[in-house]
Amino acid sequence: MLKIVFGDIENSIYHPPTYFDNQYEDEWITDPLSVAMIKEIDKSEVISAHLIESPVLGPISTKEISGGVKTLMLMAFDESGKIFNGSLCGDNCAKWIVEIAKRKDLTVNLHHVLDFSSAGEFDALMVNTGTMVHGYMEYLHEALRIKER
Repeated sequence: MLKIVFGDIENSIYHPPTYFDNQYEDEWITDPLSVAMIKEIDKSEVISAHLIESPVLGPISTKEISGGVKTLMLMAFDESGKIFNGSLCGDNCAKWIVEIAKRKDLTVNLHHVLDFSSAGEFDALMVNTGTMVHGYMEYLHEALRIKER
């Protein structure tokens, strides 16, 4: 289940890429979910746990992938109970947040209204108000209400 909370929250990691660089495990990189996210978001190919082939940068290390992908991998694989700031993800990450939430309970911290319009059908609990939303339009309506407060 996806839970979305706007604003600061206890146990939240504000800058997930830095946390990722110090916490990730090699097997996260080669997991099929990560390979697919890196391919779609960064347009790059996973060669090994330590080597990514970028069409723009050439061969790069795992620590040089985008902050959005790093944040998504933390959401998918980190078991520390930390809540990650999804506002560091671009809108192209929204569908992946929904996909991860289908696989596990996921609470995401946002500081802006992320565009979930490409995510397809989804349900989410808006933690700030306790409102359950079904799909993008309900999410958008509730997110704007929360942000106006």
